[in-house]
Amino acid sequence: MKQTDPAGSSAKVLVTGGAGYVGSHACKALAKAGYVPIVFDDLSRGHRAAVRWGPLVEGELSNTELLAATLGQYRVSAVMHFAAYANVGEAGADPASYYRNNVGGTLSLLSAIREAGVGLLVFSSSCAVYGIPDRVPIAEGTPAAPVNAYGETKLAIERALFWYGQAYGLRSASLRYFNAAGADSEGEIGEHHDPEMHLIPLAIRAALGQTGPIAVYGTDYPTPDGTAIRDYVHVSDLADAHVQALDHLARGGASTALNLGTGRGYSVYQVIAAIERISGRKVPRHESGRRAGDPPALVADTGLARSVLEWAAQRSDIETIAETALAWHASHPTGFTDTPPVQAAE
Repeated sequence: MKQTDPAGSSAKVLVTGGAGYVGSHACKALAKAGYVPIVFDDLSRGHRAAVRWGPLVEGELSNTELLAATLGQYRVSAVMHFAAYANVGEAGADPASYYRNNVGGTLSLLSAIREAGVGLLVFSSSCAVYGIPDRVPIAEGTPAAPVNAYGETKLAIERALFWYGQAYGLRSASLRYFNAAGADSEGEIGEHHDPEMHLIPLAIRAALGQTGPIAVYGTDYPTPDGTAIRDYVHVSDLADAHVQALDHLARGGASTALNLGTGRGYSVYQVIAAIERISGRKVPRHESGRRAGDPPALVADTGLARSVLEWAAQRSDIETIAETALAWHASHPTGFTDTPPVQAAE
């Protein structure tokens, strides 16, 4: 069903960080659902070539005036907020930049939203807000206790959204997703970080001979095979959840914070084995010590997302994740290299 604004044209959604990994997949899902995504990105960590379903406005989140002008120019009716630094190690080494960009940038965005009179926001949060939980699966009622500056910034933003809702009527959905993985099944977009820190793309690139051996951090965890367990959720499933969260708010739904995952975890060795099966190649690797702050297992309780959004992951089995990621990295050995024209808004 095509989504329309009161004037009858397609509803416009500002997508901060829409040139990034999850943001670009959300733009594709928005376009499929009848929205026009307006990407706002400074391209410092995103890619122009990932902007395919609407216009691109280049700018920094700190530029409140440009944000407000963009919201007004396109008559934006809602915002999806992905723009953030998201490297845990980097956050530990330079927390000032993370607070300045993630928290400061969000406050700038919220000022622009208030000025433009936009009342709906879907926020890309993270399971990092939980820190090291005392039990899994992790439900939304688990106490938030981040163990790194990245998680602290995500939690600070969630708290700001709560109080902006109380004071100014902003309705928001904070989506705490677990390990985003995989790639668009049609091969138009995929994962390209520099540097790459995620297990699945690192293992695939190693199998394809695009990089050297990967490190397996920790083989002595209290898990069946000794390696850490994570809940991997396909990036296209995440994108669908963001659209469903937006629809929930547009229908008058209350603000909420929800886990996005599958409820099932895979160990590092299980992920590597799946990539070896699907690629037909060995993943060169070496074992290393645990990284500080890495919990043995992170698995989501997804019951609330099913109840509130009627959402459940559809593509997040490890085989589909590995197949789509492998196809992307095989066809894009250097990631995004071409720069197609950015489509104009309707």
